Amino acid sequence: MSPANRASAAMATALLVTACTGLPEPENDLQTAPASEPGYIQPNIVLVLFEDMSSRVGAFGDPIAHTPNFDRIASEGVRYTNVFTSSGVCAPSRAALITGRYQQTIGAQYMRTTSAVGLPPGGPQNYLAVPPAEVKAFPELLRADGYHTSNDSKTDYQFGEPFTIWDESGAGADWSGRADGQSFFHMRTLLTTHESAIWPVDMTPTNPIEAFVVSRNAELFSDRVARTNPDEVEVPPYLPDTPAVRRDIATHYDNIAFTDAALGEIYDRLSADGLLDSTILIVSTDHGDGLPRMKRSLYDSGLRVPMVIRFPDGWQAGSVNDELISFVDLAPTLLSWAGTNEPQWLHGRDFAGSDRDEPRQYIFAAQDRMDNEPNKRRASRDARFKYIRNDLEGDPYFQRLPFRDSQPSMKDLWAGLEAGSLPPAAAALFDPLPPHQLYDTLEDPNEVTNLADDPLYADDLARLQSALDEWLRRVGDMSVIPEADMIQNMWPGGVQPATSAPDVELVSKSGDRTIVLSSETNGASIGYQTGESDETWQLYAGPLQLAEGTSLRAKAIRYGYAESEVVEYDVPE
Repeated sequence: MSPANRASAAMATALLVTACTGLPEPENDLQTAPASEPGYIQPNIVLVLFEDMSSRVGAFGDPIAHTPNFDRIASEGVRYTNVFTSSGVCAPSRAALITGRYQQTIGAQYMRTTSAVGLPPGGPQNYLAVPPAEVKAFPELLRADGYHTSNDSKTDYQFGEPFTIWDESGAGADWSGRADGQSFFHMRTLLTTHESAIWPVDMTPTNPIEAFVVSRNAELFSDRVARTNPDEVEVPPYLPDTPAVRRDIATHYDNIAFTDAALGEIYDRLSADGLLDSTILIVSTDHGDGLPRMKRSLYDSGLRVPMVIRFPDGWQAGSVNDELISFVDLAPTLLSWAGTNEPQWLHGRDFAGSDRDEPRQYIFAAQDRMDNEPNKRRASRDARFKYIRNDLEGDPYFQRLPFRDSQPSMKDLWAGLEAGSLPPAAAALFDPLPPHQLYDTLEDPNEVTNLADDPLYADDLARLQSALDEWLRRVGDMSVIPEADMIQNMWPGGVQPATSAPDVELVSKSGDRTIVLSSETNGASIGYQTGESDETWQLYAGPLQLAEGTSLRAKAIRYGYAESEVVEYDVPE
């Protein structure tokens, strides 16, 4: 399909999606211009992610949730009800999101590559993933196409923090530093729904991490309103119905309400800056709830997330889209909105842009080592059934995991196991997992009744197994070899490779001098400065036109590598 005509950010999305879905086009009197022509206006894009949060949102049908700002954005946009991350934990999920590639295909599947907690002696060293040379974070691709890119605080990509991705990254970074008329992409992570924010301030710490978190929570949530009654929350069948579990769930609801106010501040800031009518606003979460058997899992409780997209001018406001969407689909979709070429190495599909792809039949996800806990699980899912393949024989779902075990709910699970008092669905999580699991998510949304051995579902099992096998053949899986061997392949001898410094070539002296930068390191990105040494590193995207006498500084980075040294060059007469 050729790109739909667009004249403004509002019309960009409206025309693009209606052209692909057959929905009625909105009435308008605007003159339109194709994305390939100068009249095309790139929309601003803002992506907001809550941490560790499933669909505990009023607009998604949760009667307990207090989320007025999330709900308002949902009423003004499209509510996507079947969105799934490719991992149930933050760093692998974020690596897939930012690259549009499944995490196990770029070496980012293990939680974590650095700062792993409790790894046994001789376990994997700290390292950074080294994606294939051609792979870039989609904000860098937007930046190369003229966008101002900014990120407030959290990165967590597993391959380091390449300086070429963002114009600004860190606490307080936003769109205010862009040039006049420059389109922007801004990413914001709302941290106060994180798993650790559930830990109660009256908990007696047993280690330094617990002491830090308890002290932080006491300060961070000093004015949080306790609005959720623990007696009214729903306890899933795979958790014990204890006061601690109920309090943890209620605290999570209170944290969501607390964090929803921060979402409202972002909305209000866009409105005050006059940007709502030129900005596509996306709100979602980085994976499921930060509670036991939710976060870190391949069940829907770990993968399924809420997402709303508010399009300019209220296009399709209040509508619902129930097609299957994976987090790897965001990169190609955002690039499509921007009119930026979508690289062939992307694994995702454009679900709402100019070249909208056919809807998905399947969602795929992977689970690998979590800190000290070995894992190798893969999952496929269609609109109804979920299949999970467990590759480690005798591997139970719950093993000792120090950080997770600090949560009161998890402590009650271990205590209930010892006392023999757990409900069947919870007790089963401590038994060896079967090699195959199949769930009817419509009839069994908590995924506790395994149908893999039921002959009535043999066809569904075979179909999802085949889909999983085909997916792994198509995209690959770096977990087919031990992690230590994967590290050796990326970091030969266990040493981080270094990026070669840029070469500077003067190719023309007519008028302003034409300068070309390159690096011998395959896949390196290059940044440069021509002003003060503390200014932002500009992304090199093609030959530079510089006046004679200009002082040029340049350095390079390949994702996962160490940065190169800085090269200095004075443009000659």
